[in-house]
Amino acid sequence: MFVFLSKLIPPLVYPLGLACLLLVAALSFGKSKDRWRWFTVAALIVLFIGGNRWVSNALVRSLEWQYLPEGDIPTAEAIVLLGGGTSAADAPRPMVEVNGAGDRVLYAGKLYKEGRAPLILLSGGNIEWLTGEGSSPADDMAELLVLMGIPREALLLQPNSQNTYEDALYSSQMLKERGITRVILVTSAMHMPRSVALFEKQGIEVIPAPVDFRVTEAGWEQMFHNSFGGILVDLLPNVSNMGAVSSAIKEYIGMLVYALRGWI
Repeated sequence: MFVFLSKLIPPLVYPLGLACLLLVAALSFGKSKDRWRWFTVAALIVLFIGGNRWVSNALVRSLEWQYLPEGDIPTAEAIVLLGGGTSAADAPRPMVEVNGAGDRVLYAGKLYKEGRAPLILLSGGNIEWLTGEGSSPADDMAELLVLMGIPREALLLQPNSQNTYEDALYSSQMLKERGITRVILVTSAMHMPRSVALFEKQGIEVIPAPVDFRVTEAGWEQMFHNSFGGILVDLLPNVSNMGAVSSAIKEYIGMLVYALRGWI
């Protein structure tokens, strides 16, 4: 039930979902012109605020820049790679594919080849009612890493988790069974703060290795030195910015809920 609610409720407070709720309210309860106008204006405000680049980059940066890379990644006993960067080999795809967060898989493979750790634990399971049956993200990541030349015997799969809390819980159990308490954690930069807190709560020493940065130093500085036309374009809502805002809100909601449940 928790997994179901965690997938159902958050989209209703993302910019697009909230704007839709306000428009539904305008149609349902806006019998008077004033009430209809207020609901509609509120929906437009949500879309403009949630879809412009300034709000998007500020929210994303507040998460991504908490664990900025500082020099070379030190060695550890294992690399933990969290799922979310692959798409299963469902027809008509000819093979497992990487999505926008596929940098996770590439970076984990790179760190292994650099000798940062002798083992990669791949964490990620299916939510059958949401994605259907098939290979798990852990299996899919393993397939790609083998294509990169990583030995299969260096891969440890954890295919049972359905959210980040379970990633930390089940992965930590497997690590401790092997006497491993220090890991390099690879996931998207925006997802790193919640992930680090969860693994540390399980007694695992974490070396953050974030990838998939949406906000770069150059991109952040460029916003403040833009032309008038560039500033105007940045203020206009678009789908990409709205998606980034939604992802950031998801992380903050996740941290709040996990904290209330005592998981972090």
